Amino acid sequence: MENIQELKKIIEEKDACISEMASQIAELKALVNHYEEKQRVALMEQFGKSSEKGVTSGHIDQLDLFNEAEVTADPTVPEPELEQITYTRRKPKGKREADLSDLPVEKVEYTLPAEERICPECGGELHVMGHDTARRELEIIPAQVRLVEHIQEVYACRHCEHNSDHVPIIKAPVPEPVIKGSLASPSAVAHTMTQKYMMHAPLHRQEQEWQRQGIPLSRQTMANWVIRCSEDWLYPLYTKLHMLLLEEELLLADETTCQVLHEPGKPATSTSYMWLYRSVGAAKKRIVIYEYQPGRSRIYPQRFLGNWKGYLHTDGYAAYDDLSDLITIVRCWVHMRRYWVKALNAIPKNAREDSVPQKALKTIGYLFHLEGLWKDKTPDERHHLRLEQSKPLAEEFFSWVASIKALPQSFLGSAVSYTLEQKKGLMNVYLDGRTEFSTNLVENSARPFVLSRKNFLFMNTVSGAKASAVVLSLIETAKANGLIPFQYLKFLFETLPNTTSSALDSLLPWGSAVPEHCKVPVKEKAAHA
Repeated sequence: MENIQELKKIIEEKDACISEMASQIAELKALVNHYEEKQRVALMEQFGKSSEKGVTSGHIDQLDLFNEAEVTADPTVPEPELEQITYTRRKPKGKREADLSDLPVEKVEYTLPAEERICPECGGELHVMGHDTARRELEIIPAQVRLVEHIQEVYACRHCEHNSDHVPIIKAPVPEPVIKGSLASPSAVAHTMTQKYMMHAPLHRQEQEWQRQGIPLSRQTMANWVIRCSEDWLYPLYTKLHMLLLEEELLLADETTCQVLHEPGKPATSTSYMWLYRSVGAAKKRIVIYEYQPGRSRIYPQRFLGNWKGYLHTDGYAAYDDLSDLITIVRCWVHMRRYWVKALNAIPKNAREDSVPQKALKTIGYLFHLEGLWKDKTPDERHHLRLEQSKPLAEEFFSWVASIKALPQSFLGSAVSYTLEQKKGLMNVYLDGRTEFSTNLVENSARPFVLSRKNFLFMNTVSGAKASAVVLSLIETAKANGLIPFQYLKFLFETLPNTTSSALDSLLPWGSAVPEHCKVPVKEKAAHA
């Protein structure tokens, strides 16, 4: 009997040990699966396509509309029988000819010397019967730098010189310089700014390029130009743009990091932020505003927006929540979709078909497809169509997501959690036909600063950071309104020192005083006969 009891005890201990080992094995398997998911996502992010194309079921995604031929092509489908018509027409000019039609043309003609104009058959003299275009080439003329001396004529009166003890001296008027006592010209300052903030060339690289051309222009001098001109001439326009932006009823907002070496009260390695606000794509006045701030707290958008009332499109960052009772936050569906893309990438390729992430992406893709179909509709028409066709599908989507069971630490769990947390903000897109499903516009406007930041890494002072915000705002607003940033900045630096503050409205990117040469040429599509 005692042997039986001992045997039972041993069996129970073994069962407990086996159960504990099975539990540990299950935990380890879950951990291995988690790390395998992370590895697949990391590999996809590092080596996979960066395109954010959606996945739809039986529909062409809005991002595939431009590739409709490739998406819908099926070589196995026979073509219908058609009546054959044969005709001849003049070959139209191609796209290259249309794109180059506005360039100045220099003709280089090649002729035979007189002694070589002999007919090889009879020895008679050859005459010119026509011309052939052997080839056409683009010739690049590097930037030229010259020193411009402004000579002011001085006038005196001959009569007073001979008959009076006082001779009046009158000088011809000279336009005010952009910086007094400096070599800076409107074109030089505009070039420095566009190279730094649009072409992402740091000032030390520009300094090296000037030195290669024999011009001793230091980065310190160029930095002084940027700060002085942004404070003296661009800041009033920046303030005006800020006021006009707050007159819009729909805005987009985002923020990105930056580093300022010499900021009072903060170590050089600390992180600061460049906040970005802009009007939506359908706005009549397209305005982009950068604002430098030392932190990422809610107080910064609250100060910028003040008593503004309307719809604010943002990502999922919690600082935008509860800014004001007057502000309705509209969350970005693209940010939500990225979580589902990660969840899909975490699954082995052979198991992705009909998986939960793929079903989610198909639904989201179809919602974006509908938005693409309605992009030319009026806001009222779009609002009606959304409520009728899109909103019921979105509500079904959220109900379905709520029923998904997933581990919180997994990529699928993160996608489910983020989607349900942001449901209210995501559904706010259906409150107005003017709202947008994504914050892509503001992210695209932030990209120039991000690219520049990779090159110049940090900003030296707070003054430089604020100047960068002002210049970037003017450049990006000019681009958004179809202007050439260099020409527009040059025009501003020629005009602002010689005008009054009452004329600022006419100098804005859509203002009446902006000359035609500041605008990007619009080429009409050639009619093919």
